[in-house]
Amino acid sequence: MQQLVDRAVLRVRRERVNLETLASNCLFNRVADEICDRLEDYGHGDGCGMVVVSGQPEFWDRRFGPSEHVTDGETLALTPESHDRVLHCMALHWSNDPVGQLIQCRLALKPGGMFLGALFGGETLFELREAFLAAEIGIHGGVSPRVLPMADVRALGDLLPRAGLVRGVADRIAVRKYYPTVLGLMHELRDLGETNAMADRVQTPGRRDMFKRLQSVYHERFANTEGQIPATFEIIFLTGWRNV
Repeated sequence: MQQLVDRAVLRVRRERVNLETLASNCLFNRVADEICDRLEDYGHGDGCGMVVVSGQPEFWDRRFGPSEHVTDGETLALTPESHDRVLHCMALHWSNDPVGQLIQCRLALKPGGMFLGALFGGETLFELREAFLAAEIGIHGGVSPRVLPMADVRALGDLLPRAGLVRGVADRIAVRKYYPTVLGLMHELRDLGETNAMADRVQTPGRRDMFKRLQSVYHERFANTEGQIPATFEIIFLTGWRNV
């Protein structure tokens, strides 16, 4: 299987995350609120029989209370048919085999158990992608991988039946945040452990003229009247059940 993500680099990125910074981040807290609302809607708000798959267990422990946690490696340390619900929290977009992840989660559910996943979708950081594209073409005459490619809600929803999950539902929210500079956005991505960890990423430091051009393009195309630049984060929620 072709490796899109360098898992060793991703682990290093996550190890540098400051828990207090992450705990106060409005984006991740919005996702946690949405997950809690969905659990309540489906009558699973008590947290019993739940396991959380993620790359940031301390954050989710704070939000959901003490829970069983499993690291989102390509092979999940899950016991078959042992959980009433499996949550996959803000990590599936980093998987080299998302269908395999969903299958492992389904097998860990008891019959009738519920899977709920949250991940970044294809509209995430579209402004940054467009600005990078224009800046690199202008400076280098070509492009290189800078932002992780992500799937849209329909494509991700199609993964649920492929993984054997029934009554699948895929829905989305979009969160737009504003920053004074591109550097401010990149600092937040670093604080979240969400900077570039693609296997074929550029590994040499970016040229100053390219980043200066990136800042210029971003502001020209997207800045609001106050001079702030927006960044869109699309969050996709996947819900499905194991057959009884």
